[in-house]
Amino acid sequence: MDNKAISSDGALDFLSLGALVHRLDPGVVPFRKANACSIHVSGGEFNCAANLADCFGLRTGIVSAMVDYPIGDLIAERVRAMGVRAFYKRFAHDGVRGPNMATVYSDRGFGVRAPVVFYNRSNEAAALLAPGDFDWASIFGAGVRWFHSGGIFASLSETTAELIIEAMKAAHAAGATTSFDLNYREKLWRVSGGAGRATSVINRIVEHVDVLVGNEEDLQKGLGIPGPDVGARSKLDPAAFFAMIDRVLDRHPRIKVVATTLREVHSTRHHSWSAVAWVEGNNFQAPTAELDVYDRVGGGDGFASGLFYGLLTGEPPEEALRLGWAHGALLTTFPGDTTMATLEQVRAFARGGSARIQR
Repeated sequence: MDNKAISSDGALDFLSLGALVHRLDPGVVPFRKANACSIHVSGGEFNCAANLADCFGLRTGIVSAMVDYPIGDLIAERVRAMGVRAFYKRFAHDGVRGPNMATVYSDRGFGVRAPVVFYNRSNEAAALLAPGDFDWASIFGAGVRWFHSGGIFASLSETTAELIIEAMKAAHAAGATTSFDLNYREKLWRVSGGAGRATSVINRIVEHVDVLVGNEEDLQKGLGIPGPDVGARSKLDPAAFFAMIDRVLDRHPRIKVVATTLREVHSTRHHSWSAVAWVEGNNFQAPTAELDVYDRVGGGDGFASGLFYGLLTGEPPEEALRLGWAHGALLTTFPGDTTMATLEQVRAFARGGSARIQR
């Protein structure tokens, strides 16, 4: 991607729009047998803002809903702790019906037992967000270099999708680069209109997108694009992904970058990990690493964060991809959904570093 197309200054390097959630994590114990949980603050869009602030040292922000009750207080504290500036529409909690901050339940599985993820997004405050809720002229007027959102937030309600489109238009008018993570979740779209509505909504959003994150399945289901004739030989084979790029560009010619992770899951704790990117006509692939995984949740957002950092800071596309690949790999070695890595660790791994002790 031509880095000259990315604004060079502004009050924020990166701004995202999405739902904030809290994830309850009983570790390797299934929920039906759990008696204690860790609490992680998450949300695909927030994860990128948090990673870019905490690990990569960028100035970032999150636009979201916040409920005034103790769960909201907990989430807001974690947002502040990660160094992310918040732009909230606030909601009162009535003590009975909400609205609520969404809950994600996710154990880690073990060995041949896969992790299990389920949700409680009933009367979620973020789903109530709608066009007109935020003063985009003021937010973008201070200068925003990059704006990001994703498919999970788009699926929450009819109004959240329209809010993303409103924000994307404001971002472009202000000269910001835009990105979107397809993050196709069939369960969420099934509740909010099904596959037909999903492709209609996502295609309307992607009309305004410069950088698209999503794997082959995301591209097919999210954009409604038929799969290629070529088939992947394995989960690490990028052939089918690259074969879809022309079809994506035929529908959305403004897109400059399409990228995704490649992951082969051998067991809960052993993954083979790579990543690929198409950047303005050129294909790039990261190496394959064998990962010992502690907590896989957030690895994809970790990849996107490193990729965005590389593009924002003028790295060549191949190096930006390797930074994303390295950061996503490191993120799977920490508990929780957001980073605990340092930039030095990311760069060392991207150069081919090892797990030898650092003295």
